[in-house]
Amino acid sequence: MPYRLGDDVDDYCIKCKRITNHAIVSLMAEDPAKVRCRTCYNDHDFRRCEIPPSKKDLKKMQLFNEVLAGSGAPPAAEDAAPAEPDDAAKPAKKSKKK
Repeated sequence: MPYRLGDDVDDYCIKCKRITNHAIVSLMAEDPAKVRCRTCYNDHDFRRCEIPPSKKDLKKMQLFNEVLAGSGAPPAAEDAAPAEPDDAAKPAKKSKKK
């Protein structure tokens, strides 16, 4: 179905946060590129009714992928040698006498 400028399409509006009627503002290779929401008049890219994941879900997926990749594992004992305290580098505390 060839689209034309001004045609109505359903799409997810990022400002209204719901699927609403949109008017086609620009076309690219016979597909809508930009659309305008008929409720709030916000222009945005055509998303084909795909609701983007929330930031909370993106964070969960990132942590999940890190655990699967093994980047969340603690370092090996031989790699993490304990640091020796350097007493010479610390200044001596002065005691106050009353």
